[in-house]
Amino acid sequence: MAQNIYDQPEFFEGYSQLSRSLHGLDGAAEWESIKAVLPALSGKRVVDLGCGFGWFARYAAGQGARSVLGFDISERMIDRAKRETVDSTVRYEIADLETLELPPASFDLAYSSLAFHYIEDFSRLAATIHSALVSGGDFVFTIEHPIYMAPANPGWTADREGRRIWPLDGYSREGKRTTDWLAKGVVKYHRTLGTTLNTLIANGFSIRHVEEWRPGDEQLRDHPEWAEEMDRPMFLLIAVQR
Repeated sequence: MAQNIYDQPEFFEGYSQLSRSLHGLDGAAEWESIKAVLPALSGKRVVDLGCGFGWFARYAAGQGARSVLGFDISERMIDRAKRETVDSTVRYEIADLETLELPPASFDLAYSSLAFHYIEDFSRLAATIHSALVSGGDFVFTIEHPIYMAPANPGWTADREGRRIWPLDGYSREGKRTTDWLAKGVVKYHRTLGTTLNTLIANGFSIRHVEEWRPGDEQLRDHPEWAEEMDRPMFLLIAVQR
């Protein structure tokens, strides 16, 4: 079973104060890059894996999706998503993505934002998603970049000249990472970039876009504090097709 860190009061309170929690998709720095690789959503059947507060589910419905089904392990997340959603085309269910079962050929798009790095058995989940998509269906997701996830103690240091240095110990040692972020003892699972891509290929997906996200010039003008994202990638965006 995946760790349900989001239902811990300390973590949930901290997460609720993040820009992406307060402002939705527009508060997510990587949203414009995601939107650029999404297929047209009108008439599509969408599954949102790790739907959180339901921001993307509501967006998809607003773009004309025929149906949207959102899953999250967190009761607190699902409760808020239901309270903030009035569109009858959107449904939410509590589910553990580690053991999730989906009916075959039931969706045109599978989407996930920053959830799969909490999943230990990514291969099983990829196979489940592949089976659940129709032929030609799309799968778009983001995760924490493996360079961001790999260190045992993630955090910037500085060299003697004051330049930012990101530690990269243990990159090729895949598996469990326990870090303190918003709360103590957050469990994630590090996989190399190659492992993630090859897992998708092995499960029958065709890769159509891979982006190691960085802020654009306009974003840097508006958010100069994001300059550190130019020194190491924080997010990985992948779009594949069945």
